Amino acid sequence: MRIVVVGATGNVGTSLVRALAEDGRVASVLGLARRIPEWRPPKATWESVDVGQKPDLVRLFHGADAVVHLAWLFQPTHDPEVTWNTNALGSGRVFEAVAEANVPVLVYASSVGAYSPGSKHCPVDESWPTRGWPGAAYSREKAHVERMLDSFEREHTEVRVVRMRPGFIFKRESATEQRRLFAGPLLPARLVRPSLIPLVPRLRGLRFQVLHSDDAAEAYRLAIHEPVNGAFNLASEPEVDAEFLGALLNARISDLSVRPVRAALAAAWRLHLVPASPHLFDAVLRLPVMDTTRAEVVLGWRPRHTADDVLAEFLAGLRERAGMPTGPLQPRIPGGRWGEVSTGVGQKP
Repeated sequence: MRIVVVGATGNVGTSLVRALAEDGRVASVLGLARRIPEWRPPKATWESVDVGQKPDLVRLFHGADAVVHLAWLFQPTHDPEVTWNTNALGSGRVFEAVAEANVPVLVYASSVGAYSPGSKHCPVDESWPTRGWPGAAYSREKAHVERMLDSFEREHTEVRVVRMRPGFIFKRESATEQRRLFAGPLLPARLVRPSLIPLVPRLRGLRFQVLHSDDAAEAYRLAIHEPVNGAFNLASEPEVDAEFLGALLNARISDLSVRPVRAALAAAWRLHLVPASPHLFDAVLRLPVMDTTRAEVVLGWRPRHTADDVLAEFLAGLRERAGMPTGPLQPRIPGGRWGEVSTGVGQKP
């Protein structure tokens, strides 16, 4: 089989390329990314592609047995037109090229962020509405692409379409990138350790699910091979809340109102001190908890890592400034943290 991975050098992409390289049924993997990496896994070749720039994807997809679309821009949060062009319009370009190149399988990386607000205690299945939280660009764009896929499936019944809706995805090598994307240059990564974090706030709505990147990659790999379609929720157990974080960090738990936390985050974002917008914070507090039964029964998937494993590994990666030799996952960008500041902290990609 010949597999094309769009967005192959990021958090999930690197795990998926590695998993496909170890898969005896896969002959070759074409990884598409804006920047060609130094990383050279077996079976993989690379092409420099920016889906936001109208590339010739049909040529690259021709002869592929499956296309996995992972590419996504989280920044700049201060310029949503840029993320819309890549995430919404760029996804449309990928889908159109899949149809034109006669690729039989399309696997798309949706997200729990596509879901409408829901219960934190009664898990929802894949039939839950995917209208997102309209105030957050990330959630809004994920929901929009779901509607695009609805139309695509009606018009191209010859393509088997799979949508993955994972929780928040982490691994050791993604820690530094995720610190740059969401916390910014002011977080003292070496101080993120249990002995130095005395307090965890208990916020209304702070309950979410996580997943290891390798477990996400395994779900994508299975979706390529198995004759399945539709959506699949992906997450590890247990769910993460204040009690979970308190135990993980050996920290006290204190009840705190959402309003002052949100106000502080909004002020920091407006001042370009943190890249994550307060609107994303709003969405996280409203996301439902997902039921992963369908992935287990239909896809035959179960995560190998618990939520404890995932977050412990991620925190270790933060302290160690871990990364990989790819554009998104590089442990240090030119200029270091001053280089991050020079981008406007959420103002530029």
